[in-house]
Amino acid sequence: MERRLILVFVLTFLVILAFQPILKKYLPQPPASKETPSETKAPAPAQQASAAPVEVPKVPVPTPGATKQASSVSETVIENDVYRITFTNQGGLVKSWILKKYDDDAGKPLEVVNATASQAYGFPLSLWTWDQAQRNKLNSSLYVVTKSGDGKTNEITFEYADQELAVRKTLHFDESYVVRVEVTVLDKGNVIAALPMWPAGLGDENTAAAYAASKVEYQGGGDVERVAYKKVSSGNTVRGPFSWAGVSDQYFAAVFLPGDIQNAALVTLRNPLDIPKDWRNPKETVKVDVLGVGVGSLKGATAERLYVGPKILKILETVPVAGLPANVDPNLRQLIDFGWFGIISRPLFVWLRWTYEHMVPNWGWAIAIQTLIINLALLPLRISSMKSALKMQKVQPLMNSIKEKYKKYSMRDPRRQEMNTEIAALMKKEGVSPIGGCLPMLIQMPFLIAYYRMLGSAIDLRHAHWLWIKDLSSPDPLYILPIAVIVTMLFTQRMTPQAGMDPSQQKMMNLMMPLMLGVISWNLASGLCLYWAEGQLIAIVQQFIMNRTNLGREMREMMEKRARKKDK
Repeated sequence: MERRLILVFVLTFLVILAFQPILKKYLPQPPASKETPSETKAPAPAQQASAAPVEVPKVPVPTPGATKQASSVSETVIENDVYRITFTNQGGLVKSWILKKYDDDAGKPLEVVNATASQAYGFPLSLWTWDQAQRNKLNSSLYVVTKSGDGKTNEITFEYADQELAVRKTLHFDESYVVRVEVTVLDKGNVIAALPMWPAGLGDENTAAAYAASKVEYQGGGDVERVAYKKVSSGNTVRGPFSWAGVSDQYFAAVFLPGDIQNAALVTLRNPLDIPKDWRNPKETVKVDVLGVGVGSLKGATAERLYVGPKILKILETVPVAGLPANVDPNLRQLIDFGWFGIISRPLFVWLRWTYEHMVPNWGWAIAIQTLIINLALLPLRISSMKSALKMQKVQPLMNSIKEKYKKYSMRDPRRQEMNTEIAALMKKEGVSPIGGCLPMLIQMPFLIAYYRMLGSAIDLRHAHWLWIKDLSSPDPLYILPIAVIVTMLFTQRMTPQAGMDPSQQKMMNLMMPLMLGVISWNLASGLCLYWAEGQLIAIVQQFIMNRTNLGREMREMMEKRARKKDK
C-alpha cells in the first residue's frame, strides 16, 4: 500500500510537469489551397447575461476617391502612467509598447513588442486581409497622422487613400491598459474585412520555454479555449461569436474584445523563429514557434477594445466583457488558467495576496506563513494516516494466514474469491479500511498541485525577492531550496514509521523517493520549492513529536519486531 502511494505521488508530479491541461477542442488545420474566413466556428455562447448588452459601435468611414498619404516616415508617442507606445506612420503600426510598471530580466521597463519576431512577421496593429498583396500594401503605406487629447485621454488617427484603397485607423487611449481600436478599409468603394493583429508574440519571451508557454485563447461562451502553440495552425480562421480572443504567455497577454461579437473572426498565426539558445552566446540558436492573432469583424468595419498588459487578477476583473453567459464573471479573469484544481488554486492565491498586503510585504514570507497554516490544518490527516496504518499492521498476520490458506488455488479458481470475502469480513470486523492509510495523504496532493498551478500563474511572484532569491517565479539560482527538499524528505522518510512496508524495501524507498522528487524540484519555481521544503521541515517537527506519543512508540516497536523476524 505504501509503495502504491509512492508510485501515485511520483507519477502525479511527472504528469504535472509533462503535460498541459487537456484541451476539449483543438483548432483544425488550414486548407492547402486558399485562405478562407470560414474554416472553424467558435462555440456559441449560452444564455446571454442581460446586464451586458452587446452594442456594435459605429466606425467612421474614410472618404473614397480622395488621395491621402504622407510624404515621409514619422513616429508618434502616446504615454500615460502604465505604458509608453511608439507608433510609426509606415503602416500605422506599433514599434514599441513599454509597460512602465514591469521590468524585463535586465531590470529595464518591459517591452511587450517582440522586436525580433515583429521584424519578420509584422508589428502590432498591422491589418490582416485574405489578399496578401493587399495586406502588404496596407501595412507598408505612409499614413497621415492626426493626434489629439489632453494627456489623460488621447486619440490618434491614421489615414491613407489612393485610387483603390481608403483606410482609416483610429485608436482611443485612457489611463488603463485597454485601448479602443476602430478600423475601416474601403476597396474600390466597398467596405472589406481588415482585422487588427498582434502577429508576433510578446516581448517577455526570451527563452524556448517562454515561447512554449504561449497560447492562443478565446472565449465563445462559458468555456475558454486554450490552444497550445503546437496545435495552432497559421492562417486558420475561427468564426465567432466570441467575447474575446488573443495571444498570451505565462504572465502577459494581448487580447482583443470585439464590439460586434456575432460577426467576430479570429485568425491564428504561428511562424518559426530562430532565437539564441543562450543570450550570452547569440551564435548558437534554437528553433521556436511564435504565435499571433488577428481579430475583427467579418462584416466590414471593426470596432473593438485591445487589452495589453499583465495577467493580474485584480486588473483583469476591471475589464468588462460582454456577451458571456449569466453564470460567468463578465470580465477577463478567466484569462488566468489555474488548471484542474482552480477551485483550490484561486482561493489559495487570494489568501496569499491578502497575506502579502495585510501581514508581511514580502511574497516569500507570505508563502512561508501560508505554508505553516496549511500544514497545521492538515496535521489531523497525518495522525489519521498513522492510526490507519497501525490498525492495518495489527491485522496483517491474520490476513497473511488467510492468504496462505488459499495459496494452493490458482488465480482463476473460483475459490480465490472466497479469500477476498474472508479478508473483507476481517477488515470490517476490525474497523480497518484498505485505503485508510493512503487516503489522508492523497487528500494533501490537490493542495500541492494547486500550489504548483497557482505559483505558475501568479505574475506577482515574477521578480519578487526573498532572502538570496531575486525571482520567486524562477528556479533557485543557488539550488539551496531543491537541496533542502531532498534533505528534509530524507529525514521525513526515516522518521516516519511505515509499518506495512518490508524493511529492505523501506530502506530503498527512503533514499530513492527523495532523490527522485529532488531532481523534479531542481528546475521548479523557487516559490514552489519554498512551499515544499518548508512543508517537509514542518512535517519533521510534527513527526518528531508524534513519534514520542503512545501511537508512535507502538508503531516503531512493531516495525523493529518485524525487522528482527526478517533477520532471523
